[in-house]
Amino acid sequence: MPTTIAGIKEKLDAQVGQKVLVTAQAGRKKVTQRQGILSETYPAIFIVKLNKREGSFDRVSYSYADLLTNNISLTFEEAE
Repeated sequence: MPTTIAGIKEKLDAQVGQKVLVTAQAGRKKVTQRQGILSETYPAIFIVKLNKREGSFDRVSYSYADLLTNNISLTFEEAE
């Protein structure tokens, strides 16, 4: 991942529409993983549209600073 917020946004702009696995720190020694599609990027945040599960959110948003500080990590699925 790039080391600046502008670099991170630029890289994510090129990945819009790709399947992604989001691994987020959920607290002390807790990690959550969510799968979805990178749907939109904005100047300060990006939106991941999640796969449907009962009782879950439709989409989540994260800031580019979350990636920069390693609070979350993204793993993109390779296009076949």
